[in-house]
Amino acid sequence: MTIVSKYSFVLGLLCLALGLALAFVWIPLDTDTRIVERSRGKYVIGDGLAPTVSAVLLLISSVMLIFVEARRPSSASLSRSNLLFIGSVILFTTLGVAIMRWVGPAIVELFTDGEYRLLRDTAPWKYLGFFLGGMCIVTGMISLVERCITTVAICVGIAAVVGIILIYDLPFEDLLLPPNGDV
Repeated sequence: MTIVSKYSFVLGLLCLALGLALAFVWIPLDTDTRIVERSRGKYVIGDGLAPTVSAVLLLISSVMLIFVEARRPSSASLSRSNLLFIGSVILFTTLGVAIMRWVGPAIVELFTDGEYRLLRDTAPWKYLGFFLGGMCIVTGMISLVERCITTVAICVGIAAVVGIILIYDLPFEDLLLPPNGDV
């Protein structure tokens, strides 16, 4: 086992412990409602949904890190290309979040007389920033790994964002996609 795979194993164990603590201690103690609640004959999102999804993703990632990455031989050095990759990931994520935050209000300002705060829960306004920013993040990450922008990367970015909208927004009337809850 190389030095990096030892660190990956320890990091995976720490993330696993954190994920379990989140899922079974912090989230139940910190949230007032469960993942999904039934209220007046309809299902509404509970306070526990988003943190529970995050904890499950953390648990899946930690198990993958323990069983996959820890067994892969790798070098122990941090190269210039590693730093460039990390910087690019941060750049795509920051750009995507900025697009999510500012595109919806900017388009409403340009094309309507209304205020974005009043329109943030109506189609198509509520989807503009989330769709374009999410597509930027997903397509950017795929293009970074493939080292070029492809039609497939764009289609996967579109499909991923549409899938998130279908899973999170359509079934629940009370949910505001990011960043609409903060605008």
